[in-house]
Amino acid sequence: MKKLSLLVVVIAVVLSGLSIVSAQDMGIDSAWWETAGAPYAGTVLHGVSESTPPSNYVKDVLAPMFEEMTGIRVDLETTSWDQMYDKAIKDMEAGSGIYDFVYIEQDIIYGYLANDYLVNQTQALAAAPELAAPEFSFDNFTTFIDYFKNADGDVFGIPMEAFVKIYLYRTDLFENPDIQAAFEAEYGYPLAPATTHEQYRQIAEFFTAYGEANDMELWGTTVQAASGHPSSFYEFFESIAPTFGVYNWGINMENWKATVANGGSMNSDTAKEALAWWLGNLPFAPPEATSSTWDEVAASFAAGRAAQGIVYGENAAWIATDPERSVVVGNVGVALPPLSEGVLAQAEADEGYIGYYDGGAFGLPVSSLNQEAALLWMQFVGLPQVQAEWAAAASRIVMEPTYSDPLVVAVDEATNGYFSLMKDEGYLFAGAPPFPFHPQVREVIAPFIYQAIGGEITAAEALDLAAAAADAELVNLGYGS
Repeated sequence: MKKLSLLVVVIAVVLSGLSIVSAQDMGIDSAWWETAGAPYAGTVLHGVSESTPPSNYVKDVLAPMFEEMTGIRVDLETTSWDQMYDKAIKDMEAGSGIYDFVYIEQDIIYGYLANDYLVNQTQALAAAPELAAPEFSFDNFTTFIDYFKNADGDVFGIPMEAFVKIYLYRTDLFENPDIQAAFEAEYGYPLAPATTHEQYRQIAEFFTAYGEANDMELWGTTVQAASGHPSSFYEFFESIAPTFGVYNWGINMENWKATVANGGSMNSDTAKEALAWWLGNLPFAPPEATSSTWDEVAASFAAGRAAQGIVYGENAAWIATDPERSVVVGNVGVALPPLSEGVLAQAEADEGYIGYYDGGAFGLPVSSLNQEAALLWMQFVGLPQVQAEWAAAASRIVMEPTYSDPLVVAVDEATNGYFSLMKDEGYLFAGAPPFPFHPQVREVIAPFIYQAIGGEITAAEALDLAAAAADAELVNLGYGS
């Protein structure tokens, strides 16, 4: 009964988007924050982030709490991924000072550091000890904070979300005795979350046919294949290719080459097999798949339109616990993605990885006109006391003790072990490679992925063209020759 009551509270948090306790109830030293914030009372901090569950929690819960204690208002603009990125980088390039903090995705931090866009927060706090909150420490974070450090170990971003992109499946379908019997009769082995790509495809085929035979809006898999949007590039290169054993986009980081002829693997036979497999899932995905970014994939799964899918973990909590937005509440299972032979062993030996460890941080642009007030805000979102409710509402964890909080344990139970998987097997996943040229090379590769999605070229042709374009762009950018 205690666990059930706690789960009801968790669901209420997710549904309302409002904190169920005050800063004082969380154990935050409000007096310190009131004193520290007094010189900046009335200041308005402007920020921009993607409209995601973690960012919306910041906007709806943490920003009002911070303002109540400090008198510093936080206006967080939550928008689409492409608008967020465009607005932030244009502001920092121009030095216009529109934004006092920006969302930094893990995969773009290297480009920002190369262009000196961000304040070194380690140095800034050391230089202004009166602004250093006694409850805040860079040491509180998991090793995910390392992605936001420079070569000297100084921090340029405060982690605000971290999660793995995982395999979600419908437990009500996978554990249905009649469905299990029908599947085993057709394929000769028990129905269970796929561990190989062949199994995943067969499950996709089976449930698509099952949905059609039973007049259901049900397909066998999600596919994040928005044609013309970078999300499809990321789905293939950061989530699918690694499961086949193709890492770092297939770019050889010793000589900065992508083509097989020059020592890369972007157009290797294995990469072509991976892309052909991914594209081959489209007939077994909902019709919205070719216009689905990460948001639409989560929505499709939550609407019960797919039996399984590779879904960003930040959506796991609400899909599993929010009956106002999800029809599969109580029927969500999690597992590792399907893998080719040898890939798991490579990941365990730190010689590869099985999927994407996603996340981001809030950074302070050097162009901000309110850096002192923004430093206070950066530390507030990095307090240990605010982490548990945030994690329960938005499936993100950036501090190790958060895993054992009762709220998080309850959500872990509701998701059939999402947080446990992240804690115990998160080391098998990896963030984006440390490419300062990330957006430039992505933009020359992505059009060929879009063409393959549209059936204009084959998977093999797409990767041959993409690898050649990557090699040329890397030379243009001064990498290799």
